Amino acid sequence: MTVTSPVPPYPQPRNLLVGKTVVVTAAAGTGIGFSVAQRAAEEGATVLISDFHERRLGEAADRIAEKVGTRPATFVCDVTSEAAVQALRDAALAELGRVDVLINNAGLGGEADIVDMTDDQWSRVLDVTLTSLFRMTRAFLPAMYAAKNGVMVNNASVLGWRAQKGQAHYAAAKAGVMAFTRCAAVEAAEHNVRINAVSPSLAMHPFLAKVTTQEMLDKLVEREAFGRPAEVWEIANVMVFLASDLSSYMTGEVLSVSSQRA
Repeated sequence: MTVTSPVPPYPQPRNLLVGKTVVVTAAAGTGIGFSVAQRAAEEGATVLISDFHERRLGEAADRIAEKVGTRPATFVCDVTSEAAVQALRDAALAELGRVDVLINNAGLGGEADIVDMTDDQWSRVLDVTLTSLFRMTRAFLPAMYAAKNGVMVNNASVLGWRAQKGQAHYAAAKAGVMAFTRCAAVEAAEHNVRINAVSPSLAMHPFLAKVTTQEMLDKLVEREAFGRPAEVWEIANVMVFLASDLSSYMTGEVLSVSSQRA
């Protein structure tokens, strides 16, 4: 019988990112992106958050300001547009002066069996989840190379390793995120830039509940040894660690943030 472990207390700030500038993509709403933006601000970073949804982005910035007393800068960006990605890069450098940390969180899921999946469904998930990571990395690396300093943290998924029905497009994209992270890290290492990723299993938030059936959520929870999904800030904690100097000798790594049984 699975016993549900209690949710631990919300972490106290430890000044892990004091003096750092951080850009977070897909940071509106209630998911991992918003949580890592808030945690970065709580840890002392100067933060710029970006998202496709302008209203939700503004609301997210307001919520972070209520928590930490400082409103993060915002920039509306469609990560599937090369022009928009370059505009985000330019705005971040103008606003922050430099970008020490880029957290690539943009992703798109969905459920469709392969025999029913359209080219558009496949391409859209790959574009938002994987190709956008390439665009962002390509845009932000040159300034990090010039500074001989920088960190990127990418959001992958355990589905990059494990199979799940109806998730071929999403799993392929997340496996691509892992492979891209490793290859990019090798290139960036000679410029003193680190690139790592997290691989969450199940982090519960309202948007996930909207796009996933309760039956599927119940099945996913059953796989977790803790008997519960992760809180989004539990994933964000690991991303903050990877963004911080505490992980200074780590690059090209994909950290599983999961209690799934092997």
